[in-house]
Amino acid sequence: MTIIAKIGIFFMNIIFAIMKLLPIQKKITYISRQMDTTPVDFSLTIQQMRKDHPEYRHVVLAKMIHPGLKAKIGYVGHMFVQMYHIATSEAVILDTYCICISILHQRKSLVVIQMWHALGAFKKFAYSILDCQEGSSSKVAKLMHMHENYTYVLSSSPYAAKFFAEAFHVREDQMRIYPLPKTDLLVDEERKATIIKQIDKAYPELNDGKKIIVYAPTFRKTHNHLKEGIEALIKEVDFEKYHFVLKLHPLSSMTIDDDRIIIDHQFSSLEFFHKADIIITDYSAVLFEASLLHKPIYFYDFDYDFYKIGRSFYIDYEHDMPGYMSRDPKDLMHAIDAHSYDYKKLQDFSRLMISPCHISYTKDFTDFLYHTLNKEAL
Repeated sequence: MTIIAKIGIFFMNIIFAIMKLLPIQKKITYISRQMDTTPVDFSLTIQQMRKDHPEYRHVVLAKMIHPGLKAKIGYVGHMFVQMYHIATSEAVILDTYCICISILHQRKSLVVIQMWHALGAFKKFAYSILDCQEGSSSKVAKLMHMHENYTYVLSSSPYAAKFFAEAFHVREDQMRIYPLPKTDLLVDEERKATIIKQIDKAYPELNDGKKIIVYAPTFRKTHNHLKEGIEALIKEVDFEKYHFVLKLHPLSSMTIDDDRIIIDHQFSSLEFFHKADIIITDYSAVLFEASLLHKPIYFYDFDYDFYKIGRSFYIDYEHDMPGYMSRDPKDLMHAIDAHSYDYKKLQDFSRLMISPCHISYTKDFTDFLYHTLNKEAL
């Protein structure tokens, strides 16, 4: 298999070398494997660039690698589309690992920016968990040149920069402090009001005076522990006092059959957090966005002993997380019922992990992007 991969990479580089003879266009290409639609960070970047610098063309290549042989063959064809646009662009912006960026010999003038889809970093990923249960093997990472050829990697704060540098195996001088553009959406009061109206229309039952709990667990490669954990938590919810909204990870295929809860697929977790009175999560990076909303966040870490073996953390999870945590669903609901919360710890955590913007989070990043492409100092 290794020999076949090496041969494939060799021939792809030959084809790519021919593509690189084509003229470079005033074009920025955005590549994601996170979803099949344009990620919001890409959309916001493009909108701002079109407003400030309309001379640039923007191409979005968003496509997941779905299960099945047919889907994987289809993705190989998509990679040749990626190769053309990479070869003819001034810059490529990523929010995930991109095979074509890493395995191909890029032009020295190409600017590649990894803006990673998670706003901050507290659980280990990429190079930090090679050969761990939740990570890739070091052999595959070496073969596929994992996360190579980056010009810059974005971090949400100076504190988190060392975590991102370790994860992507880059020098700290390649790090740039620009929280993701979507952070703007969390502090936009007009947008917040619009989203709440949309949720109210979709779920009018949420306006009966009961408190709204939104539970957004992180993605797990196996669902066994998660389904048991969710069902145990639902069992402890007093539905006379609370609505319970379950927001599963977009990659999750798990189902929960319970008419008392809302399993929402219309809105993102971040959108539903605007409607929430109480947020429950575990090891999910949605924590960072949620912390900006100044709403009580609780941590239901029922499988912590199992999870930390396969993943581990950059911070002291049990000490540094900004909210009450429990492995016992009954204990967690008692803490929620007590209405006692350390908002100062939440605020301190948010300030540590997410730097403030100067103009807006999107505008700060696009100014950096434009000046980088035009070799100008900010």
